[in-house]
Amino acid sequence: QVQLVESGGGSVQAGESLRLSCGVSARTLNRYTMGWFRQAPGKEREFVATITWISGRTYYADSVKGRFTISRDYAKNTLYLQMDSLKPEDTAVYYCAAGLIGATMKADFGSWGQGTQVTVSS
Repeated sequence: QVQLVESGGGSVQAGESLRLSCGVSARTLNRYTMGWFRQAPGKEREFVATITWISGRTYYADSVKGRFTISRDYAKNTLYLQMDSLKPEDTAVYYCAAGLIGATMKADFGSWGQGTQVTVSS
């Protein structure tokens, strides 16, 4: 059982930065891939980035590549999403999620946080 709690959302201007955090409670995360997803009003929840906890290997959606960085603090069991050069189209509720190692699709992730709102104004 994995429990996830996000924090760090807020309202910023285009071009600014935010860092999201996700506290993770689990017996061990070495069998997990962690991910960030987002859902804008009226749209499907979409993939943003994933990281394999034990190796640190990362994947990004094309829309955020070069602007967002996913990372984890192994000792603190915390997942991060550093978001730079934010755009109005990044506005969404951001969710962290946990899936077994190798998870890539949204359906592969079985544990989800409550979400945190990110609003980017132009």
